[in-house]
Amino acid sequence: MKQINVLLVDDSAVIRQVLSSIFSATKDIKVIAAVADPIFAMKRMEQQWPDVIVLDVEMPRMDGITFLRKIMTERPTPVVICSTLTEAGAETTMQAVEAGAVEIVCKPKVAAKDNLKEQSTELVDAVRAAASANVSKFKLKSKPVSPETSGKPAVKLTADAILAKPTSAMKQTTQQIVAIGTSTGGTQALESILVRLPRVSPGIVIVQHMPEKFTAAFAQRLNSLCEIEVKEAENGDRVRPGRALIAPGGRHLVLKRSGAEYLVDVVDGPLVSRHRPSVDVLFRSVAKSAGKNALGIIMTGMGDDGAKGLKEMHDMGSPTIAQDEATSIVYGMPKEAVKLNAVDKSLPLDKIPVEIMQYA
Repeated sequence: MKQINVLLVDDSAVIRQVLSSIFSATKDIKVIAAVADPIFAMKRMEQQWPDVIVLDVEMPRMDGITFLRKIMTERPTPVVICSTLTEAGAETTMQAVEAGAVEIVCKPKVAAKDNLKEQSTELVDAVRAAASANVSKFKLKSKPVSPETSGKPAVKLTADAILAKPTSAMKQTTQQIVAIGTSTGGTQALESILVRLPRVSPGIVIVQHMPEKFTAAFAQRLNSLCEIEVKEAENGDRVRPGRALIAPGGRHLVLKRSGAEYLVDVVDGPLVSRHRPSVDVLFRSVAKSAGKNALGIIMTGMGDDGAKGLKEMHDMGSPTIAQDEATSIVYGMPKEAVKLNAVDKSLPLDKIPVEIMQYA
């Protein structure tokens, strides 16, 4: 197992100590330094360059956003943002996503010992995912696709822990939807897709692995950039053309059908495939409620969350797409779906918006 050399940058001595202790309990992650601000970090990086940087946002002398932009310009390196769980902090953290951060995690709550194990798992998974990321593939926005050029018509918990008993999808309906699942590198990939979709695009439901609070700020940011409406999903939200609903961090997103409409439920529950929200939960609910009337798309991310759910969609007659290896920041989730024969097409990122409109 290859060792991952990590640099911690946080002005809180307590947080540096907690993070160091979490990573020291692993066999493959080594903290090469833990410093109080980016100025100290740059001096330390002259001696040894890290594989991954775990970075706070608000710090003295130089803020984390400025430091991140400097790193991504001079020597692109995987960066995990470790941020305070506040709405104000979430808005600032979105600037880090735009600047090239590949993962976002919440600072561990030292007093909440009952949740420390789960928080530790998320931190360790984020660093491992970041270490696998090819940040040289990071790209920003593309131009919208016009309707004229878009073409014509321990014990691993499963999604059963969240979903109700299986029900058959309605066979006859004209409404089509798109379900997207992604993780590491997905914030940039989603932006690349959604900014190119016109208002006539089909309704979209999305799981992006991201902590609580941050998904709301992420959705607001995308909404300000996109022609379609983008919002954090709420119970009872309608999946309609020209709208994308993003699963809230820390909650699962489930599609259901009510008469001629598709709606979503936002539900609590255990981690599924090591995540909450889980792509598997969303995809399996889409398979049951929409069947062949949904397009499934699995994109960049580490692990296998969504692979089995996409297979269920495929088996129900849904067309399915995986982001290809060449454009994925981490070719983990798409690879696992391909291995399960759950994928009809593997496409580069810039071809996916066109495929969505051709499907519609």
